[in-house]
Amino acid sequence: MNSPRLTNPRPKTRWAWAVATFFGAGLLKPGPGTYGSSAAMLLWVAAAHVWHGTALAVGTAVAALAALIGIPAATIVAREAGREDPGFVVIDEVAGQWIALIGVRPDWPHALLALLLFRLFDIWKPWPIRRLEQLPAGTGIMLDDVAAGILALAVGLLLGRWV
Repeated sequence: MNSPRLTNPRPKTRWAWAVATFFGAGLLKPGPGTYGSSAAMLLWVAAAHVWHGTALAVGTAVAALAALIGIPAATIVAREAGREDPGFVVIDEVAGQWIALIGVRPDWPHALLALLLFRLFDIWKPWPIRRLEQLPAGTGIMLDDVAAGILALAVGLLLGRWV
């Protein structure tokens, strides 16, 4: 007996899927968001050691670029996948994680603190972060994580004074 092949009637937009899944990190299980955040943190650690004095500017630029490119990519992938906020879209975690790392000392303890804080606020989504999910398409997918990154950055900078 032949089983029917499941096909997507729309062609997948390759650039959007590559960006939205952060080149496949979002396809890893379990916890694709943690994989996306961890990949972003590892790239940040490497970049912070290369761009010593300009890490703040580079980090800010990368976070902004991820958010700006992530909105249309997440919109396209959500539409093509037929899901409102697919778990495998992790470019939002990448942008939020890089925001959480802005201004953090470029060492492992502070990078891990930023990772833990970002994941906490991304999963918990305290008010008003949860409300941002209600924005349409890729904007809602991205902005709740951007807000979680900003909150993680603020708390991380405060805690970083004592850690």
